[in-house]
Amino acid sequence: MSPIVIVVFAAVLVTFLGVFLAASNYLQKRDSGRVRDRLLDRSSSEKPTTAGQPLFRGAERDKKTLMNRLLAHLNLDERLQELIEQAGLRWSPGRTALAMLAAGIGTFDLAWYTLPAIRFPGAPACAVVGGAAPLLYIVRRRTRRMSKFEAQFPDALEFVSRSMRSGHAFSVSLEMLHQEFPDPLGGELKRTFDEQNLGLPLDIALEKLGRRVPMMDVQFFVSAVMMQKRTGGNLAEILDKLASLIRERFKLRGQVRTISAQGRMSGLILTLIPMVVGLLMFYVNPEHMRFFSDDPAGTWMAGLALGFQGLGFLVIRKIVNIEV
Repeated sequence: MSPIVIVVFAAVLVTFLGVFLAASNYLQKRDSGRVRDRLLDRSSSEKPTTAGQPLFRGAERDKKTLMNRLLAHLNLDERLQELIEQAGLRWSPGRTALAMLAAGIGTFDLAWYTLPAIRFPGAPACAVVGGAAPLLYIVRRRTRRMSKFEAQFPDALEFVSRSMRSGHAFSVSLEMLHQEFPDPLGGELKRTFDEQNLGLPLDIALEKLGRRVPMMDVQFFVSAVMMQKRTGGNLAEILDKLASLIRERFKLRGQVRTISAQGRMSGLILTLIPMVVGLLMFYVNPEHMRFFSDDPAGTWMAGLALGFQGLGFLVIRKIVNIEV
């Protein structure tokens, strides 16, 4: 690549980022001025109202950024915010999208200059992988956090049951629970207790817990508490049975994973063998394998082969991944 093209690309990138930051800063200042004027008008009235004021002012301010508006226009902001909350991170959807964009551009530039033989298929593929890295990190952290919550949940149910049998109310049991259990269970239930303590009805606070933790066990817990509130009954006994049911399912899931371990290992080996052999052939006989990097038809063949390998791995993973 000639130096002129490099300079033009860098100038276009810097110009785009500068225009984006300037527009975002202008919109933030304009919204801040509107909010300040509304607050001044409200403070001059005789009976100011507090209805509609946001509980989390930082989150409300982040929604005014240009990237958040773009995500809201595409109906992606709520889903991304839900994933971030379930992962236990303090990110905003707009900053996450900016991180994905920056990572994609950085990996594209890195692949373009370090892989000159396969720039056309290699650089866009690396850009997609690099841009998806923050999202994959969020999904991975969410999965680990949900697994840890699920492992803590049976003990938490038994703790609430024992606390209610000793004479404590359900809300008091939630307060004691977030003091005894670490994150993520303690943090989620502390948030539920704080919402209920600040005036939110208990059923709505529990429904929000079910949305933040999309697990079948949590849905059963929420349904049991709401049903007991409406019709009455022995909630402590229901929670004990639910805890024992969750533990039995854990045992069954462990047995299923033990039986399907051979299938998962076979799928991983069958996926990695062609890739490892291809890399070894590039070092052993590079002239023979140069067809896949120099010829456009060979490049497309290599890309299709990798795509079908990934598809086969996903199919095998789906077959051996038995939901319990």
